[in-house]
Amino acid sequence: MKKVLLEMEDQKNSYEQKAKESLQKVLEEKMNAEQQLQSTQRSLALAEQKCEEWRSQYEALKEDWSTLGSQHRELESQLNVLQSKLQGADSRDLQMNQALRFLENEHQELQAKIECLQGDRDLCSLDTQDLQGLLQNQSLQLQEQEKLLTKKGQQIY
Repeated sequence: MKKVLLEMEDQKNSYEQKAKESLQKVLEEKMNAEQQLQSTQRSLALAEQKCEEWRSQYEALKEDWSTLGSQHRELESQLNVLQSKLQGADSRDLQMNQALRFLENEHQELQAKIECLQGDRDLCSLDTQDLQGLLQNQSLQLQEQEKLLTKKGQQIY
């Protein structure tokens, strides 16, 4: 019986040893699991923090995008206004160029008329000088004839 008791004691010790080893192993696994849990929780907290940062950046970018969209629409509107003004300026420029060409043509025509009239005036001036010369000659001839007639008239009396 002692032998049986010893065997039972050995079995008990063996079971206790195995139980202690199992318990030790379970405790180590529990500690490892707790460490993994803590590590995972830290990773989760970091991931949540990153997620919040990304969300914040996303909202800021969304707001910036909205602002840029508004600015883009405003700039397009200003561009349309400027294009309209440019078209008006181009139209006025075209009209001014046409008016300038018309005035230049009219100036050339008037210049040609002036030159023609100056030529006519010069001819008239020459004709006038010729006529004045003829008149002067005729006047001198008449004076000569009057003198001759006066002399002849005095000789007759």
